[in-house]
Amino acid sequence: MTDQTATPVAAPPAHGGPPSVEVPRRAWQALVVLLAGMFIALLDTTIVNVALPTIETSLDASESTLSWIISGYALAFGLALIPAGRVGDRIGHKWVFFTGIALFTLASAACGLAQSDTQLVVFRVVQGLAGGIFVPAVTAFIQLLFPGRSRGQAFAIMGAVIGVSSALGPIVGGLIIQAFGETSGWRLVFGVNLPIGVATLVAAALLLPAKHPADPAGKAGIDWVGLLLLTAGLVALLVPLIEGQDKGWPTWTYVTLAGGAVLLVVFALWEIAYTRRGASPLVPPHLFSHASFTGGVILALVYFAAFTSIFFTLSILWQTGLGHSALESGVVSIPFAIGSIIASSQSNKLAERLGRTVLVIGAGLLSVGLIWLWLVLRSSNPAGLTHWDLLPPLLIAGLGNGAFIAPNAQFIIATVDRAEAGAASGVVSTVQRVGSAVGIAIIGSVLFGSLVITGPDTVASGFTTAAGNAMAVSAAFSVVALLLVFALPKRTGGHGPAAPKRAAVAQDVAQPTA
Repeated sequence: MTDQTATPVAAPPAHGGPPSVEVPRRAWQALVVLLAGMFIALLDTTIVNVALPTIETSLDASESTLSWIISGYALAFGLALIPAGRVGDRIGHKWVFFTGIALFTLASAACGLAQSDTQLVVFRVVQGLAGGIFVPAVTAFIQLLFPGRSRGQAFAIMGAVIGVSSALGPIVGGLIIQAFGETSGWRLVFGVNLPIGVATLVAAALLLPAKHPADPAGKAGIDWVGLLLLTAGLVALLVPLIEGQDKGWPTWTYVTLAGGAVLLVVFALWEIAYTRRGASPLVPPHLFSHASFTGGVILALVYFAAFTSIFFTLSILWQTGLGHSALESGVVSIPFAIGSIIASSQSNKLAERLGRTVLVIGAGLLSVGLIWLWLVLRSSNPAGLTHWDLLPPLLIAGLGNGAFIAPNAQFIIATVDRAEAGAASGVVSTVQRVGSAVGIAIIGSVLFGSLVITGPDTVASGFTTAAGNAMAVSAAFSVVALLLVFALPKRTGGHGPAAPKRAAVAQDVAQPTA
């Protein structure tokens, strides 16, 4: 990362672009502040996985609560992204970022102090909401503070922070629980955010510009009715998916599922009517007139449902089923993390050289890795199952994930016109988070729904079988995602007069998302 004591950095000239523009040292200092926020937001997507079994024991939490802890965070995070970005455009991104970090820090403290599983889920949802509030400001400030080639450098650094924070999560969580014990350890997992959050608040107040000259006018309002309908529809779908198995699938679960589907239809109709009134909808309906964009959105939903559920399954198996420690559970994730970091560091270069093929390779490797994991869990003797058995498939899956994650939004956004790129970026980011929430809901239902334990001697075999079933569903999602990749253009630029503009915008607005 750039030396903060160095003189201002001059951005090298982009090929065929304007002359290089000097980037002030203060911009790089601001980037450090912004990425500190991004670090804790992404750390919390993975650090909690290894704490789930100890949370279950400490709070006597239900199986569905474990799914809510992950799904609630992801759903709230995703739903806040678009409104928060528009509020930032209107009033300036500094205080939106500051407010989000403050709320995230307070919610983290509340999670660590929670006295019941219900309290923890509520505070976890607030934490996700806070993350969704401040994360759009990170990419907005990068757009505003870094011109030309330096913007690409800033996004590359952000991608590295995303990869490292996601990779560190399980290890840091495991080390904390190992050092402080199960009862205090899972609470301190949330406490990690407190010193970082406080330091980020102070630095943000001092270093982030209150209003940048390049800020957009931000005249578009927020579609609150659309947001309410979308939130209600998604929650109505998630509640029965998460609670249904635990409750024995009573009649209300099917009624709620149907109600959720109806609400999503009403949301779509409202967005069409809202657009015809000349207002700015939450999800512009005309985006879906592009068949490739529609396929890309489904791809984002399915892919994130596939890969974010892997370590939910493995953490429950490794600790609750096989009796390993939280640290040992964190060690299991290392091959996947290493593969992701290696491949993501080269993914943009590969995308320039191979085009869409890099996404085919990425989704293909993830599919191979997850199918291999399923076969290992299905055929292994639970008593003899070790992390070495999972190392090769997790490394392959991690390489695939790293190759796919960074360029995937770039290719999806390239399917729409330049004027639509900003709206498309917001939709894709939201759908990725919704996919994570839906994936955990479905995988949790399969995992606990197929769990059969008839006595103490069958705990390991019961959890291994159930984990194998859950991994089979994750693998099926990944295969569907692989097929959907072919809906995207072969190149982000494509052909024709509008292609260079679409490619340029896609490069500007796309960013790695974990």
